[in-house]
Amino acid sequence: MTALRLRRATEADIPFIMETERKPGYDQFIGRYSLDEHRAHLADPAFAYLIGENAGGSALGFVIQMDLNRRDGNACVKRIAVSSPEKGVGRPLLAGAVDFAFLETNAHRLWLDVVSGNLRAQTVYRKVGFIQEGVLREAALLPDGSRSDFLLMSILRPEWAARRG
Repeated sequence: MTALRLRRATEADIPFIMETERKPGYDQFIGRYSLDEHRAHLADPAFAYLIGENAGGSALGFVIQMDLNRRDGNACVKRIAVSSPEKGVGRPLLAGAVDFAFLETNAHRLWLDVVSGNLRAQTVYRKVGFIQEGVLREAALLPDGSRSDFLLMSILRPEWAARRG
């Protein structure tokens, strides 16, 4: 597993985030925001933009969480992406983001949806403790105009706490 640390993103990180979410092939699985949308979300306290970086300070990936201020404690991992896939970054990046949600916010449930064909991501989510709750049938509109199911997954604060020991 790759050693990384998480930090809050700043506006200076937006170019890295936009470049990463626009990598070839990512459009099948990862959404993207415009510069103005990123700036607005970065300033919104309901969002957390997290950058995963190595010991040298190089950015390796990012996570965007939203709905962090919901009264019911249902926060969402809106987007997670790594700059170089298959290098062991995704799992520690997501694990750090889950820790952030449960240590730094009042989240009780952290949820995400994942395109049913994104098996690599589903494997990472399960390893971090996410459990599939259901299927959002044909909810994903893919770049080619076709539709795919979203799998709805979540981890609850008590499950996270039990995993941490």
